Amino acid sequence: MTVTINGKFPAKYMKKNAIVTITPELRGNKGYTLRAEEGTSFQGKKVRNNFQTISYDRGGNFTMRQSFDYAEPLHRSELYLNIVARQGKKETKQPLVKVASGIIATSELYQKALTSEQPCLAPDSFQRVTNQKMEAQVKFLVNQANLRKSELASNSVKDFVEMLRKINREHESLNLKNVEVLGYASPEGDFAVNDRLANQRQSVSEDFVKGQMKQARVAGDVTSRYTAEDWDGFQKLVAASNIQDKDVILRVLSMYQDPEQREQQIRNMSEGFRELADGILPELRRARMIINYETVGRSDEQLKQQYAADASKLSLDELLYTATLYENPAESEAVYKKAAELFPNDYRAKNNVGVMEMIRGNELNALDNFQEAMDKGKQPEAYANMAMMALQHGGLDTAEEYLSNATGAAGMNRVLGTLNIAKGNYGLAQQNLKGESSNMAALAQILNKDYSAATQTLAGIKNGDALTDYLNALVLARTGQNDKASEFLRKAAFADPSLATFADSDIEMQNVKK
Repeated sequence: MTVTINGKFPAKYMKKNAIVTITPELRGNKGYTLRAEEGTSFQGKKVRNNFQTISYDRGGNFTMRQSFDYAEPLHRSELYLNIVARQGKKETKQPLVKVASGIIATSELYQKALTSEQPCLAPDSFQRVTNQKMEAQVKFLVNQANLRKSELASNSVKDFVEMLRKINREHESLNLKNVEVLGYASPEGDFAVNDRLANQRQSVSEDFVKGQMKQARVAGDVTSRYTAEDWDGFQKLVAASNIQDKDVILRVLSMYQDPEQREQQIRNMSEGFRELADGILPELRRARMIINYETVGRSDEQLKQQYAADASKLSLDELLYTATLYENPAESEAVYKKAAELFPNDYRAKNNVGVMEMIRGNELNALDNFQEAMDKGKQPEAYANMAMMALQHGGLDTAEEYLSNATGAAGMNRVLGTLNIAKGNYGLAQQNLKGESSNMAALAQILNKDYSAATQTLAGIKNGDALTDYLNALVLARTGQNDKASEFLRKAAFADPSLATFADSDIEMQNVKK
């Protein structure tokens, strides 16, 4: 904490050959005293030194700044100045001068706020509904649009048909969204011919798809369209190929937008065009058939039932998600422990067991689990939780070191905001905690003197506690509403006697009736 002292030497005080040294001293509860290691010296006009010179005739103003390490006994303290004057070998100690009473230690409430902050749970990636697609492709001979048996016997078409049947069989876990049919023609030749061919290829492929859907007893929309000259597909295949004039062909495509000019320029490269005719163009005479579907996972109740019956049949992400379904922390922790047992190489379950132990106040067990999680690699949530535990004990440097490895952790901004409150960076803390409805977020806003935002945040806290009431009292006291502040302060003190003790030493509450 920093103390700033503005003072003035009166006229006729500073002798021309004198040095006056002023050393601040804080005196707190139970005889606790903290004196600055070095004072600030001032000199008269005739002294040959580098201290601030004070005129004997006029006196002079001065400003001193001194930093002290905060300790709890200093919460209710008084600031004194030790003044020592020297003239030659003569030294005179002046009586102690009291200049201020009390320290605003509101920022220290961050440790109290931490008790209700949620540690960082490693997230699951469970999704009940996941979008999927399966694609089959059939190719056509040049200038033809009939589906050949050899193409319909390909593995991709067989898999396509089987997926339609599977969707029918497993309709509870698979949901058909739609089927797309896309017909194409290669870009060489007459546009009108290519337009007709692409349309026909789309049409025969659409009929095939509808027939297979009917046989599989699957209902759904079929959307169809065609591309007469597939220049985009052409460019992708050329770019991925090793043909001789590849770079030249790609430059032609970028320089010419007119299809006829493109084709003529490419045909002029006789050797390059032969490679295209043999290796690229046949791949573009095709139709694509795409099944868009959803996989539907177990419901919440089904997940709980499966966990109770045989947890080993659940994936790690299903287990991590299942743990969040229980209101009883002990049940959640049991699921996380089972996940850690079944998937020992993944850090998330161990981290989350540590979180549950931390919430229960079992610090040593929490530390062990976080350490195991960190041993599995650079795992961000475990480091963030270690930082949070360090902050609970005032270990700012340790917390900062842990946070340097917590980039990307879920909930990291909550811990970073707390660290910035402890370091006095209140504006940054408010930014870190933006969108949070918590005591910590409200504390940052109060310290940053954004009382309107703090009032809204406090009103939005679900299941507020004694500290919520104390912070409400603090906002009201700072805005001159002491009577209303008194109501909240009394509620806070009744619910948490430690806040009553804090209020007795809190100069921000000195005008609030307790």
